[in-house]
Amino acid sequence: MYVRQFMTAQVFTVGPDKSIADSMALMREKKISKLPVVEKGKLVGFVTDGDLREVSPSPATTLSIFELNYLIAKTPIREVAIKKVITCHPDTQIEDAALMMRDHKIGGLPVIEDGKVVGIITGSDILDAFLDIMGFRSPGQRVMIETKDQIGVMSDLALVTKEHEVNIGSLAVYHLKDNKVQILARLQGDQVDEVEKSLDKKGYQIKK
Repeated sequence: MYVRQFMTAQVFTVGPDKSIADSMALMREKKISKLPVVEKGKLVGFVTDGDLREVSPSPATTLSIFELNYLIAKTPIREVAIKKVITCHPDTQIEDAALMMRDHKIGGLPVIEDGKVVGIITGSDILDAFLDIMGFRSPGQRVMIETKDQIGVMSDLALVTKEHEVNIGSLAVYHLKDNKVQILARLQGDQVDEVEKSLDKKGYQIKK
């Protein structure tokens, strides 16, 4: 699974001379929380709604509302944008993008291809990928199997589902302690209950 499969391809950008006020207005209008700063087609910065909140007026300020509005209207976005931007490529694997975001404690990555911004991948997009991997949106019955982490487990599952003409719509494996695994499967067919019974007879634990 790659970033290009989950990124938002419609990217709104601003130039470095755009004011903070105009940038905030664009983010509100388009209902976005991240904004690449682009100059002559090249990414030169990145700003989030959190960055803009930090420079918004504080109740503790001694400036008048007119002075505050003037500063926000006149200050260019380059003054608050992140200059050293962490990016990825459309063909970056989704788990690598997630690791980059976690390691750098950021909520999104501009996606760069041939020097141009072609998308944005965010934490919400990563969650969508996770839900797809877990088969949340797939049809079928959710079955959780717990067993030892050993050779032949997947073979048993494949043989039993084939025997009962049940399709495996999705499959995810979580490694536990004590050399055990949990297998989350989405099974499609009329004999899912029979698959569970057959696996139970083979010594697999079926979790509800």
